[in-house]
Amino acid sequence: MKKRKAAPRKGPADQRVPRSRKGQIPGSSELRPEIGLEATVERVVEPQHTIQAVDPNLPAVFSTPAMIGLMEHASVMAVRPHLPAGAITVGTRIEVDHLKAVAPGARVQASARLVKYQGRFLVFDVEARLGDRVIGRGRVFRAIVDPRKHGDKAQAGMQR
Repeated sequence: MKKRKAAPRKGPADQRVPRSRKGQIPGSSELRPEIGLEATVERVVEPQHTIQAVDPNLPAVFSTPAMIGLMEHASVMAVRPHLPAGAITVGTRIEVDHLKAVAPGARVQASARLVKYQGRFLVFDVEARLGDRVIGRGRVFRAIVDPRKHGDKAQAGMQR
């Protein structure tokens, strides 16, 4: 009697959750979030969101780190409801251009759209806007992780 080969997994390979070397995300065999998921978040620029909050000699304009943080938040919100139970995403890489200055009091929006997978990483196109003006754009890369293991790795790294 011939041995049967395992049937191939159904679904496109680029829709699978990244697997550990042992072949699975702890406690899950669920599919990856669907390409095309998106979210938009907004914030009123307050003094603590300006570069002047870091250095009083600099102008009171929306800082690049604050803009990136808003873009990352939009990326998280786009996929959070579609992650395996207990999983989170963590930022791994950012490629962003900050194009225009924005003063305190302005209401800025950041949007993120999951566009592809690159290995085990989720890749988002991101954009920040002030009304119809684009103030920043780029890509955010995130990885799906088990938060308990991720925290354990961080603690182990501090002890070295």
